[in-house]
Amino acid sequence: MTNTLSHRQQLFYNHLAQTSDFPLALDIERAEGIYLYGQNGQRYIDMISGIAVSNVGHRHPKVLEAIHDQLDKYMHLMVYGEYIETPQVKLAEALVKTINLESLQDFPSLDNVYFTNSGTEAVEGAMKLAKRFTGRSEIISCFNAYHGSTQGALSLAGAEFFKRSFRPLLPDVRHIRHGVLEDLDKITTRTAAVIIEVISGEAGVRVPTEAYHQALRKRCDETGTLLIFDEIQTGFGRTGSFWAFEHYNVVPDVLLCAKGMGGGMPIGAFIASKEIMSVFKNNPILGHITTFGGHPVSCAASLATLEVVQDILYGTRGNGETEELSVGEKGDLIKRLLIHPKIKEIRGRGLMLAVEFVSFDVLKPIIDRAIQNSQSGGGVITDWFLFCDNSMRLAPPLVISEAQIREACAIILEAID
Repeated sequence: MTNTLSHRQQLFYNHLAQTSDFPLALDIERAEGIYLYGQNGQRYIDMISGIAVSNVGHRHPKVLEAIHDQLDKYMHLMVYGEYIETPQVKLAEALVKTINLESLQDFPSLDNVYFTNSGTEAVEGAMKLAKRFTGRSEIISCFNAYHGSTQGALSLAGAEFFKRSFRPLLPDVRHIRHGVLEDLDKITTRTAAVIIEVISGEAGVRVPTEAYHQALRKRCDETGTLLIFDEIQTGFGRTGSFWAFEHYNVVPDVLLCAKGMGGGMPIGAFIASKEIMSVFKNNPILGHITTFGGHPVSCAASLATLEVVQDILYGTRGNGETEELSVGEKGDLIKRLLIHPKIKEIRGRGLMLAVEFVSFDVLKPIIDRAIQNSQSGGGVITDWFLFCDNSMRLAPPLVISEAQIREACAIILEAID
């Protein structure tokens, strides 16, 4: 560490485990709405929502109110599933109602919720559930997919770069290409489950056709395979509907959510039918266990978040003001504003976007310059994707306004120039 580092920065580098040699190391004092504020008064527009987490913005007043109310009642009481805790019960009911829509009545009901602490834990629970319910061992995921970093979830990852140093991992994991119809033949009567992102995130926001998801659902039905939709990034309004699967008129057997679910609090879930979920009750008893999953404070925050997202999508912004643009229209506005010879393509749906450049060497300085613009009071935080490092990640809070979008895009264009 050099003498130019502040005391706080020295503590950060000395005592917090590092996951790369080049962390952003932004020293944030507070956050509000779409903004982060540094120790010296710098203001950053958060155009990635803490990686698709702060869907309702930072410190949304309704989420804070729910947290405070629950703190006055109780926090942890008992390991998951033993006590009736009101925040869990209310959130589970509300989640089930978002899934079982009138337009999707031809599909089986997803009416049982298992709460976890994170998206990775939701993946792990769903993998166990699929194996136990089907009696099969093979699990299929996609190349260039990311489902988490624990050993089971990492086994599903579709890039050897992230896995090779941690082998041996889970056996009997196969991979297919996301959105490629020909690969669906690899799903057989040996396959316990296919776990797939409805829209492929870390591959650079690849949006499949409705025909693909329809064919995937059909193939899973033919082979008795459980279809698991990973909506950890896409859920809670990110693509313009509450769940991304609503765009495709297909319902999974198991649904995963986390990230934007908690309004900034840690929480995740996997959701299935009562018939499927009931296999955890015997052989063995307590087939899946968590101590802090469904923490009452996180559940209270999540219920408030769910209600705010529904207001954004179907009513008001959640603060009584009528929304000026829909989530889809905001995404379209970004696509219209970000026109530049160096931009090859913009992919995505709603406010889940990838802005493609020719290479990482071109993109990285643009990201850095956009952040450094904060010295003049208007920096923008963006990012790239794990398996698509030549594309800029844009996933701002759903509450971002038209004026804020225009400001952020102007700063990005200035950084490109």
